[in-house]
Amino acid sequence: MTQDVHRNEVTFLDFPSSNSAVRSGSATIAVFPRPASRGRTRAQDEASDDGTQLIGKSPGIVELCAQLRRIARSQATVMLVGESGTGKEVAAELLHSQSVRSNAPFLAVNCGAIPANLVEAELFGYEKGAFTGASRQHRGYFERAAGGTLFLDEITEMPLELQTKLLRVLESGRMVRVGGTEEIGVDVRVLTATNHAPEMIIRDRRLREDLYYRLAVFVVRLPPLRERTEDIPLLAQVFLDRLNREYHTHKVFDPGSLALARAHSWPGNVRELKNCIERSFVLCDDVVTLDVHPVRQSAPDIDDPRENIRVPVGMTMAEVERRVLVATLRHCRGNKRRTAEMLGVSVKTVYNKLVGWNDDNRTPSPSHHGHADGSSPIDTPARIGAPCRHTLHPA
Repeated sequence: MTQDVHRNEVTFLDFPSSNSAVRSGSATIAVFPRPASRGRTRAQDEASDDGTQLIGKSPGIVELCAQLRRIARSQATVMLVGESGTGKEVAAELLHSQSVRSNAPFLAVNCGAIPANLVEAELFGYEKGAFTGASRQHRGYFERAAGGTLFLDEITEMPLELQTKLLRVLESGRMVRVGGTEEIGVDVRVLTATNHAPEMIIRDRRLREDLYYRLAVFVVRLPPLRERTEDIPLLAQVFLDRLNREYHTHKVFDPGSLALARAHSWPGNVRELKNCIERSFVLCDDVVTLDVHPVRQSAPDIDDPRENIRVPVGMTMAEVERRVLVATLRHCRGNKRRTAEMLGVSVKTVYNKLVGWNDDNRTPSPSHHGHADGSSPIDTPARIGAPCRHTLHPA
């Protein structure tokens, strides 16, 4: 039975271990309610049934949820630091949804996607006739986010000459449109994100030092997926459940997929995992075999480059066997028949080894993924909370 444990505004959903649930103990999903009124900068047709949530049970995610909840109550600026795909925009939305500004717009702006000569006009707006092509007055992101939250992603991509103007707006709370003379009051909470380490930002002159300290009252780090491998089976199942609901199917993972997913480094983090599952879902029938490597245009396997494995002296034979099998399976892009041929064993042996490691790691296998009707025990938490676009991992 699902047990709701409320910690202030955040709902943590705990699912006890059983034969019909995830067998890795209690699975936790932290759900942040989403306000009814939203402002967006991206196309609404990208929307999905994702909740504004960070999904996981690892210590890093639990601490991150608690940290975001505490920070959300303040009006201070926050710099979110993490690799690409860790869910920085999701974290920004959580900060907004838990703040006193939750009923006002949330606007997300990718500073790296705007041409350098247009950044000022997009942020602060412009007056009619300010430059060639300015046929009408334009309200910038700061004005459109009035009373709410402005999320500046990839802040280190902002031109240095514009950083001075941004600092002045943050300090004074007032701005002037391009080509205008009238000062306009600004009431916006600014959140930023970067994939650069904080200690490198100033050293490499990616941000002015005074602007950095103005933006980084709080610095929040989002952990990469490789640092929370225990969350991978849960994330994978949630993504699969959503695809099953979208396409009205009842697909399940094959026995080796989750073991392969745990062994993969996921340089693209949660975004890569989600894309991998969607790609594999489309290409497979009732049983989904993960292809952790996207299809690439490559030359025939003449040189057949192989992954090298470092085996330290004293490693147990069981661990050596596990590393060799997983690395070979990764090299074969999840194809267990080819893996078996390369290792000189039967396909059944490969399956048995992977299922055994799944049991040892207490990760779910297909026999425990669903009920008789094909639904998954994790469907319930995935439906909790108002609909939203993003998920972190989350992140």
